[in-house]
Amino acid sequence: MLVVAEQLRRAVPGGIGTYALGLLWGLRRLETGAGADVTVLASRRRRREAGRDPLAGPGFPVRSVPLPSPVLTRLWDAGVLSAPRSFDVVHAVSLAAPPSRDAPVVAMVHDLLWRTHPEAYPARGRAWHEAALRHLLRRAARIIVPSEVVATELVDAGATASDVVVVPHGSDHLPPPDSSATDALLARLGVGTPFLLAVGTLEPRKNLARLFEAYGQARRRLPEPWPLVVVGPAGWGDRLQPVEGVVLAGGVPPGVLAGLYHRARLLAYVPLGEGFGLPPLEAMAAGVPVVASPLPSTGGAANEVDPLDVEGIAEALVVVASEDDVADDLRRRGAEHAAGLRWTTTAERHVAVWAGVAGAGPRG
Repeated sequence: MLVVAEQLRRAVPGGIGTYALGLLWGLRRLETGAGADVTVLASRRRRREAGRDPLAGPGFPVRSVPLPSPVLTRLWDAGVLSAPRSFDVVHAVSLAAPPSRDAPVVAMVHDLLWRTHPEAYPARGRAWHEAALRHLLRRAARIIVPSEVVATELVDAGATASDVVVVPHGSDHLPPPDSSATDALLARLGVGTPFLLAVGTLEPRKNLARLFEAYGQARRRLPEPWPLVVVGPAGWGDRLQPVEGVVLAGGVPPGVLAGLYHRARLLAYVPLGEGFGLPPLEAMAAGVPVVASPLPSTGGAANEVDPLDVEGIAEALVVVASEDDVADDLRRRGAEHAAGLRWTTTAERHVAVWAGVAGAGPRG
């Protein structure tokens, strides 16, 4: 089995990177040993990368192509370079999937948001996603998606329904909280009180401008003017203008993210759309009440809001942050929901999909 994890070579791996590592760790932990014959494929490490190679963490062999990431994916897109031979199945963790000469290709499609929310993507990004999807529809023996919503959209885009398999993500990928590093971050940010938390790349699709406006309305109605700590790397789009009380923390290591979840009064996550939505599930696993857009990941265990309704978001922030009975109910329901989503289960279901196509040969 060859797992193409090129996303883990990106400067901002994002939710796709979380899925890739969650899947690999899930495969490693399978008691049946079904993940024992996995090899990971990606481009060479970037020169500025320091420390342990993230691809090496789960302990599978890593085959590196001696090309930088942009060149490698362009050659895959053009059909000039193929996946290595002699593997039963080639699984791509995203639309960045190589053609295969001798094995069936399976790929994860996380969303089709460049179609449903084109305004939230740069033109170049929309063009690449659309072309990559067309390649995948020709090449893939199976396409795995994280939710029924994405499955429906994919069939509407031309996929054969029987080739699309829904496999939700897991919730158990964050390490234990790193308390000392979390203390240091909050001290550096000047946050010494309870706080609200938002997590996500700073880009238009995450709808942070409306969240900031809603927080500005809610702040004066909170028991105290608790800050909103925003965790996430810079993406693309216009520079965000934080209102009073918004603290931009940038990207943080997983242990610090876990520490922030455990200390937050709530997570606010109101993107325009998601194919799944990992941050709410991470928060629920940590026992944090969630205010969120309607998302596949939340299982009805969040206080749902219309992402376009600033006043509605503000009201939800006030209620969940201030009313203990509401927050406690969300914590309970969220923890129960997250407990049912584990990466070993995700890995087992991937293995079943791969077994169903192994030996079938390539398409396209």
